[in-house]
Amino acid sequence: MRAALWGIASGLILAGACQPSPKAEAERHPLVTAALIIKEPSPTPPGMAWVPGGQTFIGNKDGQMDEQPVRLVYLDGFWMDTTEVTTRQFAEFVAATKYVTVAERGIPADESPTGAAVPPGSLVWVKFEGTNQWKYVEGASWRRPRGGTTTEITPGDDPVVHVAYEDALAYCRWAGKSLPTEVEWELAARRGSVGARALGDPLPDAKGPHANIWNGDFPAQDLLEDGFGGVAPVKSFPVAANGLYDMEGNVWEWCEDWYRADAYVSLRRLRPAPPTEPWDPSEPEVGKRVVRGGSFLCARGYCEGYRPTARMKTSPDTGSGHIGFRCIKRPSPSANTGSAPAQS
Repeated sequence: MRAALWGIASGLILAGACQPSPKAEAERHPLVTAALIIKEPSPTPPGMAWVPGGQTFIGNKDGQMDEQPVRLVYLDGFWMDTTEVTTRQFAEFVAATKYVTVAERGIPADESPTGAAVPPGSLVWVKFEGTNQWKYVEGASWRRPRGGTTTEITPGDDPVVHVAYEDALAYCRWAGKSLPTEVEWELAARRGSVGARALGDPLPDAKGPHANIWNGDFPAQDLLEDGFGGVAPVKSFPVAANGLYDMEGNVWEWCEDWYRADAYVSLRRLRPAPPTEPWDPSEPEVGKRVVRGGSFLCARGYCEGYRPTARMKTSPDTGSGHIGFRCIKRPSPSANTGSAPAQS
């Protein structure tokens, strides 16, 4: 456990090949839409927005190697939380279930890869030895994001952080929801343009900041042009066209999938399923899960994880101060509303 405390999205070794044009691929594989759930089949659950099903392209031919090849896929629609899960919502879950997060438990010696017990705590972005970097801080958790003897937060509108994969999964199940697959997450992001501005270009412009990211020389100085030096309360930035907030920046969001560097090579076209096992050529002995969307630490020229196609990997048993999540709810398979496919 905690064998990898923080992964950085980077170029990965994949079998590169000439990729067909997305248009040509779409023409070669017509969709039988009758089986897909495209239109919203019932009233929208509170705090969620409908993401229409249909066809979409997944991946980016100009992105990192693990974003390739571009694939045309067909998905059912689903509801997605309009915001990242907040500390207020997570506190309600904890009060109802008495749940204790991974960061609050610590790791006993017999479960630790080093053979030494790991005290309760989590990864915190701190000024350390002259620069900003990650440090394991005892006592850090969703209740005390800075750790140590800092004051416990008053639950509010900040996204909950310091949650490991199993913590996010437990909340979603309690709420009667699920974590999105990364293909579902990307579909929602691609359908979320903000006016004339394409999602994935959140740098401040004449209209002001569009997302909570790192503005400046990373990791030395954040110019705070978006008004925040850490997490921002949900809904602090403009809503996307599909009703979703903060799909770029603020905090990374857990997805259901194991991370595979070659995930798109053999991606199933109709209702693609998550990989059944992980594969990361840079650390093949460590199984990682996917997070999406970028965070307040993403900077242009560095990870650029705020791009809708950007993939990130991290150890599922490790939370940190820049990882949260949101949930989705899938309609019953009997709620068939198939029609002409939407394309993005």
